[in-house]
Amino acid sequence: MKPINQMRVKIGMAIVPLAVLAMVGCQKAKKETRQPAPTPQVSVVTVQPQPIMLTTELPGRTSAYRIAEIRPQVNGLVQKRLFTEGVDVKAGQVLYQIDPASFQATLKNAEAALARSRANLPAVQSRVDRYEELLAEKAVSQQDYDDANASLRQAEADVQYWQATVETARINLDYTRITAPISGRIGRSNVTEGAIVTAYQPVALATIQQLDPIYVDVPQSTTELLRLKRRLADGRLNRDDMNHKIATLIMEDGATYPQEGTLQFQDVTVDPTTGSVTLRAVFPNPDGSLLPGMFVHTVINEGVNQAAVLIPQQGVSRDRRGNPISLIVDDESKTALRMLTVDRAVGDQWLVSAGLASGDRVIVEGLKMLRPGTLVKPSPFHAADANPAKATPPAGAPN
Repeated sequence: MKPINQMRVKIGMAIVPLAVLAMVGCQKAKKETRQPAPTPQVSVVTVQPQPIMLTTELPGRTSAYRIAEIRPQVNGLVQKRLFTEGVDVKAGQVLYQIDPASFQATLKNAEAALARSRANLPAVQSRVDRYEELLAEKAVSQQDYDDANASLRQAEADVQYWQATVETARINLDYTRITAPISGRIGRSNVTEGAIVTAYQPVALATIQQLDPIYVDVPQSTTELLRLKRRLADGRLNRDDMNHKIATLIMEDGATYPQEGTLQFQDVTVDPTTGSVTLRAVFPNPDGSLLPGMFVHTVINEGVNQAAVLIPQQGVSRDRRGNPISLIVDDESKTALRMLTVDRAVGDQWLVSAGLASGDRVIVEGLKMLRPGTLVKPSPFHAADANPAKATPPAGAPN
């Protein structure tokens, strides 16, 4: 029994130091947990209203400035096609030659009839002159004089008739040379040599399109149109007539078209199927890079907002109801919640129309786990140091 008791005493003596060490460790841990957490560091931007030009980007399509469908004005057989498909042609250039033989014969026939009428006119005129002298001496009757005078009027009418016939025959002969009414690029030909064509036929022989300048037609919803008018009426936007009419173009591949365009007009009729009106802009196209029917985006100037509030997009989040919110740093370096009204995206920033005032410091980095009333340590935000992924607009962001 004694050896067993001795062992128990030794084990007990070994346990006591371990218990003391455990108590000391717990006390140290409690002291460490009582130390205050470090103040979160955040990056902020200071709200400073500034004037900016607001623009609208609208999809649209290009269309030719002028279009001429070439159709014959007389019946006949096509002798020659005098142009190369797909090239630029000049106004007045001969495109097709219709067989002129029958029209030349008709013109000669009319000219001969006109010459016969003119040859008969002097004799009738002399007869009237003689009858007029004899009538004064009562050598001829009044009826004879009246008959001679009527013959003169008929001869003069015949001359005028054949003059008109000659002119008509000459015009029809000229119509056998089908010319370009406008300058532009001509497309493919729908007929070849030897084809029979008819005057004003429904199928065009070819089509000429003027591509420099070129139209860009873009639809704008009536909702956006009314909203823009309200902003102008409220004074939130100022419009300069010269700047307002300037438009820029973004190509299908995302490149910016080097030439600026001019807004020409706004249609007054609303398309009932889309609820939009058409805006038409004119762009120079000297090198022919814009072709009719291309899908493009047109950037149109709306006006200048003299006191625009812009903040980086990562500084705006959403509450449970989807409303835009931001956290700011107040004068006591504590966070505060602001409910925002966001107008639109301007590049990688939001245009805020309500909820922020000049001088507010909006938190754009370090938002994780922050709540209103949290003490923070603010520092200026530098966009160059920001992660590009953070500049992506949040899901459900307003347009």
